[in-house]
Amino acid sequence: MKKEDYLKNQEIKYKLGVIDRRQFISSAIATGLAVPAALGLAGQLNAATPKKGGVLRHASGYGSTDDSLDPGTSANSLSQNVIYTRGNHLTEVSNEGELVGELAESFEASNNGKTWVFNLRKGVEFHNGKSLTADDVIASMEYHGGENATSSAKGNLSSVASMKKDGNHRVIFELKEGNADFPYLSSDYHIMIQASKDGKIDPLDPANGTGPYMVESYEPGVKFVGKRNPNYFKEDRAHFDEVQLIAVIDAAARQSAIMSGDADFADAIPAKTVNLLARAPNLEILETTGTQHYIFPMRLDTEPFDNYHMRKALKYAVKRQELVDKILLGHGVIGNDIPVSPAMPFFHTDLPQYNYDPDKAAMHYKKSGYTGPVPLSVADAGFSGGVSAGELMVESAKQAGINIQLVREPNDGYWSNVWNVKGWCNSYWGGRPTQDVMYQAAYTKETTWNETAWRDTEAAIKFNELVVMARSETDNDKRKSLYWSAQELLHDDGGSLIPLWANYIHAHSKTLAHGPVAGNWTNDGNKVSERWWFS
Repeated sequence: MKKEDYLKNQEIKYKLGVIDRRQFISSAIATGLAVPAALGLAGQLNAATPKKGGVLRHASGYGSTDDSLDPGTSANSLSQNVIYTRGNHLTEVSNEGELVGELAESFEASNNGKTWVFNLRKGVEFHNGKSLTADDVIASMEYHGGENATSSAKGNLSSVASMKKDGNHRVIFELKEGNADFPYLSSDYHIMIQASKDGKIDPLDPANGTGPYMVESYEPGVKFVGKRNPNYFKEDRAHFDEVQLIAVIDAAARQSAIMSGDADFADAIPAKTVNLLARAPNLEILETTGTQHYIFPMRLDTEPFDNYHMRKALKYAVKRQELVDKILLGHGVIGNDIPVSPAMPFFHTDLPQYNYDPDKAAMHYKKSGYTGPVPLSVADAGFSGGVSAGELMVESAKQAGINIQLVREPNDGYWSNVWNVKGWCNSYWGGRPTQDVMYQAAYTKETTWNETAWRDTEAAIKFNELVVMARSETDNDKRKSLYWSAQELLHDDGGSLIPLWANYIHAHSKTLAHGPVAGNWTNDGNKVSERWWFS
């Protein structure tokens, strides 16, 4: 056996626990490695091998006291993190960015994507001891997508015509039209599969999840504590004994917590503090490029944003590059008012870029006929640096003769009292893996999270028609044409002002280890609790 093959074989044995550290180092030296090199290689393997134990303290820049355990109402990254920590979904996006089965071990389509069959894993247990069955899946889906559902995921499931079980571990979905992206919809964080009783779920029951950690305690907007689930079906996950998800909205406090060692992991790191944290000997900076975008949604059911020319005026009144430079400090790129990144399929490469143009802004503002102040509600809860971004927009709009009236809102309660309520505010989206999933989350007429209320204009009606047509189109050239037309309508007429695509920036203790990091959400797809470990 070659020395390289022998050493690789010993590495595998060490990772599996067949040999100990001392035996591995001895075998490495026997191949000719110097002692320091053998010790270094052992250290690398030791850090890369998941270990059980420890308490993860995650300082989050999100959360609100009006959060709850109901996954259907989740509206921020901390509550989303709670969902992934205590529950699972039919499918998930892996840390390598691929859609894979989670509670479903396999799924397949027929009838041109109108019929989807999900085969469930056997032996999965809820925290209350109940075994997972098809009844739980159907009841959970009905809670989020039924006729009387109030879940934020209702729009995602609007295409489901019927559901039925075929035995205890097989669920058949019949859709109103073909949808090649339906398995992606079932990975939406809201649609957590929960234990049912008599065909219903209790969304607030802390013990009806299947996830890696069981709810020990939960104070909304303050702290979640989870204990490792000893019966978790993913044997290679859930390494911590305990997970603490702590709301630390104030950026300075979050910085202090991670630098002092009071937290092991911190998200939503402001770009302006990256260099300072990078110099700390005990910390590492983790930056990922994904689908996160910062938005200033204008609601068309509120004056003056119901006016086409007012929306156009505000889109031209923003210095987008200035926001990238001063808010993101270069940790992102400018946006073009569509929630589609260049990395997504069927991205419109020829769409004209909105750039700062005070003359065009002034022209459209005059055409709007509106002369009063334009209120903009902002808070750093909407996204880190949201208040500062609003201040910059006030100044750039002045040059076009537009008076933006900045309203500073409290961070707590922002997602229930301001977002999706006030006429114009700031928000963020982690994005979605495909255009159809993104549109169904925030842009189609059915979704409760249509934060711009863009539903009834001629362009919005046409947009909805195109999305439905593209959903079931199997010819890629035709699908591209449909999606390009949809993006053009959204770009021109929609109420989304998307000036920024922001990188995810995190800081964590060097004692934490991990594998490949997902970019679909912040915090490794919001699964640090499940995927990471202490080295």
